[in-house]
Amino acid sequence: MAAKQTTRTRLVMAGALVGALGLMVATLLFSWPVAVKGSASSAADEALLAFNSPGGTCLDWPADNPRAMRPVDCGQPHVFEVTSQVDISPDYAESAPPPDEKRWQQIANEKCTEGVAVYLGGKLDPTGKYSVSALKPTDDQWRSGDRKLRCGVHRVTSLGTRLLTTGSAAKADQSNIFPPGTCFALTENKGVGDPVDCEKQHAIEVVGNADLSQAFTAAFPPAEEQGKKLAELCAQLGAEYSNGLDLASKKLSLTWDTLQDPSWAAGSRKVDCKVGAALQDGSGLSPVAGTVKGAGGVAAPAESAPPSSPPPSR
Repeated sequence: MAAKQTTRTRLVMAGALVGALGLMVATLLFSWPVAVKGSASSAADEALLAFNSPGGTCLDWPADNPRAMRPVDCGQPHVFEVTSQVDISPDYAESAPPPDEKRWQQIANEKCTEGVAVYLGGKLDPTGKYSVSALKPTDDQWRSGDRKLRCGVHRVTSLGTRLLTTGSAAKADQSNIFPPGTCFALTENKGVGDPVDCEKQHAIEVVGNADLSQAFTAAFPPAEEQGKKLAELCAQLGAEYSNGLDLASKKLSLTWDTLQDPSWAAGSRKVDCKVGAALQDGSGLSPVAGTVKGAGGVAAPAESAPPSSPPPSR
């Protein structure tokens, strides 16, 4: 479902198209001091305090108002979780110019990935729920002496859209699953996009989360072996979710994800079971509207789908 990623470090950069915090750094244009004494007296001060939050702090901000960045209880929905602050001043003299964006990406990858893995319990699933991210100082802050990288994790879609998460990432299950009832938009190239209301046209609908931990208790199971078990598990989950709907009557197919060895080594054991419709010419997915939940009003796709089969592992 999601595109493979060789490096899951994403740096939140001023002016970049990676999200609202980059916009905040670009527009506020003032230095973030290492420490702020006294109580916050303005929204800017509150955002400044949040920017300097210690590891274990969860941060949230509205997409349309990044100046409102604030720390929140990790049990509440949030967009970023701080794992550590890394001082890179030993590598950059006071007179050194600020790194360019490409170098910032390298720095974040080099300085944050190992610490994030420790924070997550010792291992990082390279295609799991969480991606390594970082908050960097602006060029003005750099020239004022700020050399701290605020490392953290967030969750993004395969298209780079940041998603809200609930609960601390520390030692959490990294399986890249979504709640049953989550639908994903159909992209222009007939692929899988971002989450969307199931009443709108979409590519797939998650009907359950299959747990492989009981079936495979030791070594990593090959994709073929996973597929055999998932055909059984997903059929059961799909039937429960749809109240026994005959998917073929709606020209729909049941599919599932499979895990790769690095994900298994990191402790991930769960995958999504999904319903969708592949185009007969093999060029992608067909649009579907409505939900299959409880045999709900799901519309037949534009073209019929082939028999149920798993997609390539993600």
